[in-house]
Amino acid sequence: MLSAVKSYVRFVDGMNRFIGRFTMFLIFGMMAVLMYSVISKNFFVPSLMTLEIAQFLMVAYFLLGGPYSMQMGDHVRMDLLYGSWSDTTKAAVDSVMVIFLLIYLCVLLYGALNSTAYSLGYFGTNPFEFFGDLAGSFITGGIDGAAEHIGFLERTPTAWRPFMWPIKTVMTIGIFLMLLQAVSVWFKDIAKLRGVDLT
Repeated sequence: MLSAVKSYVRFVDGMNRFIGRFTMFLIFGMMAVLMYSVISKNFFVPSLMTLEIAQFLMVAYFLLGGPYSMQMGDHVRMDLLYGSWSDTTKAAVDSVMVIFLLIYLCVLLYGALNSTAYSLGYFGTNPFEFFGDLAGSFITGGIDGAAEHIGFLERTPTAWRPFMWPIKTVMTIGIFLMLLQAVSVWFKDIAKLRGVDLT
């Protein structure tokens, strides 16, 4: 059991470290898009798509980088009392509080799956069935088979009107990675309370 937990923690931490370090560079992409927006508004014809591209990049930066930030302990927390506690007390409090985070992330993931399914033209109430059918159709019939399950694709109501499914898919993946990282942190806190090293 302990070896399975160690393997899980190492795999999830390694994966989120890799994704997080890659995601850090999205900030430069967002800066480039915003700089182009300023230049185009002042010297050329203003671009309609720059604001939405910057927003999409920010969503990806925030949601894909969040698990790495959690892993490194760099997320924002109220440090008024927490900073003066011992490592054991911190681990005890964190191991209880992370349960509330896990519940919240599960609800958020379900909402993200619903929203992503909606962006692909599914208007039902069971996104798991939709994605199961979509995956099965893709496996048996390839892209053409999957296309039969996709309905009217959601777009933003702006002049540029990009499709919403790519950013909603990134959102769903980011929330899922955060859920995996929260479980990893929970395992590490419990191991710290028991005096076991998982690294």
